[in-house]
Amino acid sequence: MVGVVVAMLVALVCGCTESAEHKSAGDSPDTGEMAESAASQVEILVPDEVAGQWKAVKIGVHDKSGSREEVFTVDIGSGFKVPDSDVSLRVTDFLPDFIMKGPVMTSASNELNNPAARVEIYEGDQQVYQGWLFSLYPDAHAYQHPRHGFNLLDFIPARPQKSQ
Repeated sequence: MVGVVVAMLVALVCGCTESAEHKSAGDSPDTGEMAESAASQVEILVPDEVAGQWKAVKIGVHDKSGSREEVFTVDIGSGFKVPDSDVSLRVTDFLPDFIMKGPVMTSASNELNNPAARVEIYEGDQQVYQGWLFSLYPDAHAYQHPRHGFNLLDFIPARPQKSQ
């Protein structure tokens, strides 16, 4: 239950850059300035215990027109182009235990308790989305594209995990 509440709060705050921009265009100047200020104050902090520990993630791309899914392994900091489209995706950050402390998005630990990848999605050269994909909560503020759906499926450590 707590995880659902956290995911909902995250959805409201971290993926709403587009909404804040659209709202500020029609709102009074004071409301627009507040929304813009809040969006610019969000910070992503990767703790030392997490930095460099994760190499890549696996992103599932569901083609709604053909009901098929392809899985792409993407190094953190890299991206890929969706075949037969002008859509591309870039993974900018990975937090294995995503939490939000005020305006700071960070990881509570290096354990896979709430895995999240921050992505940028482009159509051609235009960025159409910047936000988070959550493995445990795939519908939490999921980007709605007319043809493609995107899911965070798996995570690849920088070094092989030791057997216990």
